Amino acid sequence: MSNCLFCRIIRKEIPASILYEDDRLLAFGDITPQAPLHALIVPKRHIESLNALTPEDDALVGEMLRRAAAIARDKGFADRGFRTVFNTNREAGQTVFHIHLHLLAGRPMAWPPG
Repeated sequence: MSNCLFCRIIRKEIPASILYEDDRLLAFGDITPQAPLHALIVPKRHIESLNALTPEDDALVGEMLRRAAAIARDKGFADRGFRTVFNTNREAGQTVFHIHLHLLAGRPMAWPPG
């Protein structure tokens, strides 16, 4: 999708603070961080929401979760704790319609969220 914000970041049309990149994923810092570490892990292939996933995407979602854990570990937060969140559709807070996993760490997290 040519106008998708995350697709434009993936194509390097918009700058971002890149934390990780491979052929399938890009991870970068959120521009309005809600924690000392607030990263977004994004598949390079445009997928609008979790509702659009197919069984063929199972490995991709697993890679996203493993990458979040690796970034938390690399940044020194794995043992303290971290939160991962997928927001799906507007009512849940999804504002960019390209699936992305939020990784938050570095402060106490409350429950329930929101």
